[in-house]
Amino acid sequence: MKLLIDENLGARLVELLAEEFPGSVHLEQALGRGCADADVWQHAIANGFAIVSKDNDFRQRAFMSGPPPKVIWLEAGNAGTEKIAELLRSHRRQVARFGGGGDETLLILRG
Repeated sequence: MKLLIDENLGARLVELLAEEFPGSVHLEQALGRGCADADVWQHAIANGFAIVSKDNDFRQRAFMSGPPPKVIWLEAGNAGTEKIAELLRSHRRQVARFGGGGDETLLILRG
């Protein structure tokens, strides 16, 4: 599953998760800094990404719009980049199942 990592998360996640989630990109690489949530949403749909974010706006949009795209919402407080990477790695099977189809929109990972 390819991840579109929101700008509120460290860009280094792409490198740290390259093996588990190949083809993933950071939002700043894809669209630049400060783009509108609607643009992020459309980019994820057009390019087959799941959005990974700690931003409540994407969680709410997932409820309102449904998939695609799918949203992986991280309830991880002020966890740093390494902790976020470990959270996603430790749930990679769950993430793969989530991304494998179905009409689930939101996956919440707590850590």
